[in-house]
Amino acid sequence: MKIEDKIVVQFHYTLKDEAGKELESSQDSEPLAYLHGYNNMLVGVEKALAGKEVGDKFSVTLQPEDAYGERKEDMIKRVPVKHLQGLSGQGLKSSAKWKAGMTGVVETEQGQRQVTVIKAGKFMVTVDTNPPLAGKVLTFDLEVVELRQATDEEVEHGHAHGVGGHHH
Repeated sequence: MKIEDKIVVQFHYTLKDEAGKELESSQDSEPLAYLHGYNNMLVGVEKALAGKEVGDKFSVTLQPEDAYGERKEDMIKRVPVKHLQGLSGQGLKSSAKWKAGMTGVVETEQGQRQVTVIKAGKFMVTVDTNPPLAGKVLTFDLEVVELRQATDEEVEHGHAHGVGGHHH
């Protein structure tokens, strides 16, 4: 079986920046799962996985437009401190002392968005709403672990269910 539309793909990845520094990896956890052909994966990763089979291991280097997009200066916003929440697991409450470089979450019309604090005042915080990896050239080391036909429900919902996928 080869990776094509309506196939649920499970794969491991290691993500590295331009200098080759590891940023994150799924190697010590469950593989990631997605439904191929349904815009559930970075464009460049999905393109690279198309046609691959279980056991294939390879690397792909993506330009920003095929990964998290270019950095946009108009994505710098000022928000009231009370609207900034800490990421789960950081133990930060909204009353935390925010400092430049910290990451938090803001509710937007499009749902929650991760932001990076640029400047923190007593009542207002300047945040960068660009994805943290926007504008970066990234290398993904990929290993295809498992492939299966998507269920009718997964195709209808437009995403993979179960291990490594979406849970309702």
